[in-house]
Amino acid sequence: MPGRASDPIVIPESLWQRPQVIQALQDRDIRSVFLLLRQYAGASQTQIAIACGMTQGKVSETMKQGGRQVSTLEVFERIADGLQMPDPARMTLGLAPKNFTSTEPPASARAVITSRDEPAGLAPAPSPSSLDTDLELSGEGDAVRRRTLGKLAGASVFSAILADLPTSGAPLQGVEAFAAALADYPGTGANPSPTDLSLPRLSKAVATAKRNYQDCRYSTVIDALPALLGDLRAASGTHKGDDRLRAEALSAEAHHVAASILLKLDHEGLAWIAADRSMQAAHNSQDLTIIGSSARIITHALMNDGHCAAANTASSYAQRIDHEVDERTPDFLSVYGALLLRGAVAAGQRSDRHTAATLLDEAQAAGQQLGGDYNLRWTAFGPTNVQLHRVNIALQLGDAGAAIQQARTIDLDRVPLTERKATLLMDTSRALAQWGKHDKAYEVLRVAHQLAPEEVASRPSAHRMLANLMTTAPPSVQRQVREFSTDIGVTW
Repeated sequence: MPGRASDPIVIPESLWQRPQVIQALQDRDIRSVFLLLRQYAGASQTQIAIACGMTQGKVSETMKQGGRQVSTLEVFERIADGLQMPDPARMTLGLAPKNFTSTEPPASARAVITSRDEPAGLAPAPSPSSLDTDLELSGEGDAVRRRTLGKLAGASVFSAILADLPTSGAPLQGVEAFAAALADYPGTGANPSPTDLSLPRLSKAVATAKRNYQDCRYSTVIDALPALLGDLRAASGTHKGDDRLRAEALSAEAHHVAASILLKLDHEGLAWIAADRSMQAAHNSQDLTIIGSSARIITHALMNDGHCAAANTASSYAQRIDHEVDERTPDFLSVYGALLLRGAVAAGQRSDRHTAATLLDEAQAAGQQLGGDYNLRWTAFGPTNVQLHRVNIALQLGDAGAAIQQARTIDLDRVPLTERKATLLMDTSRALAQWGKHDKAYEVLRVAHQLAPEEVASRPSAHRMLANLMTTAPPSVQRQVREFSTDIGVTW
């Protein structure tokens, strides 16, 4: 029986060992955690709200099928503290254990926080991460550094756990392999040969990873990229002179892909680390265009974690590279324009219409100067990509009708990359659902799956779209969505 509001929640220790709870924590699915608390601890919404420092309405919204889910680290921490999660549960959720109270990261965490300003050839001393430095410049201050530290601490805990595993046996797979690579677990990329570290081979491997990502072959990227990250790390420490700078540039690009994949899969903690590694390597490469490209993924990571600094970070980096670059080459225009678009999306997420419109117009001017739709520096930037972002930003601002109207103007055949096409289709489906056109939203989602199966079958955001249709669409559409979800292996 649910407890009274004045009663504390009594949570049996065994709850945290239940497979459903462990899975919910791994997925950062707070809705399921709350539902399981109600089922096994008899906790009412009011009790949960009091314990976690939330309103009862917020808890109710979180517990609804398709409702707004928790996405920011400080809320995860508040929930973990309020429910008095034991350390294993906190770590499964991606948080540092409760007894981690030092203001400085432990040695294993500092291993993934290296300075971006060390002269070439010198071993970097422990220092704040380049991501923290950039956040400090953008005005987020101590609160953001504490949140970032929590994520890096989580990685250090993961590294410590993996260090106790035997080095032989079945290799780590999937996201676990990413986590091991980012936490410098010795089993990934160990003992590479000189052939493994040759720049032509690494350049080809990074290009393949980027191509597979843009073709929405995410499982292929996930299989190959962790080992490549280890090889690139070794190459950056082995090569000298210009070859070392090239290896750092390749490392920045590969970590950019890693962060992009992890963000698509909602593994935000690991994505932060990958984005930070990308920026560190970009600064080490001394290539302004690479720095600008890595700033895109930093902005994306900030945006996904709800930081208001995201748009400012993108705009600041765009201004910096525009000021310092000697020539506005096509490569530069592509990175510059793509960075402006990322900032516009971040501004749209914060409902900052003026900044979003300004950055969109600046990106459109860069696209016109570029003169066409290209994929230089793997940006997919051009006038058509600006149109795609206008759809997304209208959707972010709650203008479903404007998003659909903008989508009508886009010739899908002019979008050269599968990932960009799939993103447009997903955004259009969301807009149609918001507009109440559930049958058309479902049809567009089916088209997206035909074009890019993994974009729909593997992404949590796509699963949430399906769940939303299951609760808001008419019964006839709900039946179709249920059958489609079963066919592609999506369950709730």
